Parts: sequence; C-alpha cells; structure tokens
Amino acid sequence: MQKSVDDFLRYLHIERNASELTLKSYRDDFASFYDYLQDRVGTIPHPEEITIPVLRGYVSYLHECQYARTTIARRLAALRSYFRYTMREGITTSNPAKALRTPRTGRKLPHFLTSEQVASLLEAPPANDPMGLRDRAILETLYSAGLRVAELVGLDVDSWDRGTNVLRVFGKGKKERIAPVGSYAVRALEHWMSVREPDPNGLPEETEALFLNRFGRRLTTRSIGRMIDKYLKITGLDRITSPHTLRHSFATHLLDGGADLRSVQELLGHKSLTTTQIYTHVSTRRMRETYEHSHPHAVMSDEIDDDFDDDE
Repeated sequence: MQKSVDDFLRYLHIERNASELTLKSYRDDFASFYDYLQDRVGTIPHPEEITIPVLRGYVSYLHECQYARTTIARRLAALRSYFRYTMREGITTSNPAKALRTPRTGRKLPHFLTSEQVASLLEAPPANDPMGLRDRAILETLYSAGLRVAELVGLDVDSWDRGTNVLRVFGKGKKERIAPVGSYAVRALEHWMSVREPDPNGLPEETEALFLNRFGRRLTTRSIGRMIDKYLKITGLDRITSPHTLRHSFATHLLDGGADLRSVQELLGHKSLTTTQIYTHVSTRRMRETYEHSHPHAVMSDEIDDDFDDDE
C-alpha cells in the first residue's frame, strides 16, 4: 500500500497541481491510517485487501481517540480519493471507502470585525519606521483585497499592477485571479515601497517578494500570524482574531454594502458559490441582531408577557 500511496501523492503533485500544504495533510492522514493498521492488523496490507470492515474499524478508532469530526471527515475524504485513484490505475477493483458515512461537521459562522474594529487594527502599526509601514501595508492589503495569508506572502513586486491597482494572485491549486486594491491600500503600499530594502545577497525568489522581513527576504505565513497577535494586544481586540479574519471581514462588509454573491465569490477566489454563501448567514445574523436591538416591538418585554398571561 505504501508504494501506491507514494504514487498517489506524486499524481496529486504533478497532475493535480496540489500545494505542499495539501500534500502534507494527505501524508498526515495516511500516516494515521498506517499506525492504525500496524496496531490493529499487524501489517500494512495490499490495497485490495483493505475491506469495508477494516475501514469501519478505523473510523471507530478515530472516534474513540476523540478526533474532531472535521479531522475524521478529512481522513475519510483522503481514503476515498486514494481508492478512486487505485481503481483508475487497476490496483484495486472497488472503493471500500465509498460505503462509509462522513460525520456531519456542521459549519461555524466565520469570525469578523466591524468597520470600526478594522480601522483600529489597521492604524495600530507605527507610521514612522519601515517595519510599521510594512505592517500597515500588509493589513490594508489583506482587508482591501480579501487575500488568504499564503496568497499575500506569495506576492512579488511585479504582482502589483500600479497602473490599474490590481494584484495578480495565485490561490488554492495555483489558480490565478485578479484582486483589486482600494485607495487606502494603495497609499499604504506606496509608503512601504519607498522604504523597502531587499537583501542584496539574497536569491531572487526571496528578494523579489512584495513583503519582506527585517532581513530583506520573503515573509512567512507564521510571521504574519505573530504580527497580527502583536497588534491585537495593542488594540485590545478579540484574541480569536487571525489574519484570515480580515478576509472574513472583507466578504461580510461587501455583502453588507450591497455587493452581489457572485461578485464576492470571484473576489474571494472561491470555486463553489456554496462556500461564499456562509457570509450571507453572517449578514443575516447581524441584520437580525440590529433589528432586535433597535426596534421597540422586536422583542417582548416581561410586562407584555404578563399581560398576555392575564388574558388567558
């Protein structure tokens, strides 16, 4: 099985253009399955020898270990994809993972910031030193273009078309899209570019990055996370806020402002409209909260409840 899994991962990388992060997730999922097989079966069998009862035992094991439903669902999805591959390649004659039920994961509403909270966060970095100007440009760009953090750190200087003020972004699966940036982000980017100093001895793939660390080389996603944490402490905003929160806020504020769902889907780079629709639930919830807080007859008072009880 291990050889066919390696071939499957190679197929994902070469034929499906899967990212390193996706490949790492698959490797972790298969490592978990290997551990189960070694522990419960005593060996890692040929794929054709893996039956539905074996996989059901694995699912039970995952539940016993109290893994999150999302983790279990992802590991089952990895096995389904793998067995579809082995069937196409003639390694197996069936897909035993197809018979397994995926646990319902539910869907949490994304955390977002109000416009006032966003403004507080964007103004937190100091405007009188290079790293502060860089951080302002990063935060403004994340919010203005609704980027994922991995998309932001992957930007190069030539990704920004300064004539039309759009960014050429490579999203999940290396899919390219165009992301417009607003005037606030443009101004912040101009200020950052005026002080940006790449490492003269660095490799081009490091020094051509739009956003650099203090050593003049490309930032990492982890660095962005640490930077956000620093400004959350300064502003006193909710610590569950993350770099992705600015992307959630971007989408929510667009819908609140009247943008149509299809346009927001394109701007976010979502493959499916269903993924984007989660933000309509956020907007609806906010609308309901505003209504109940503001309208005098939105919520019954205890006094009115008592009156109705008396009439009965």
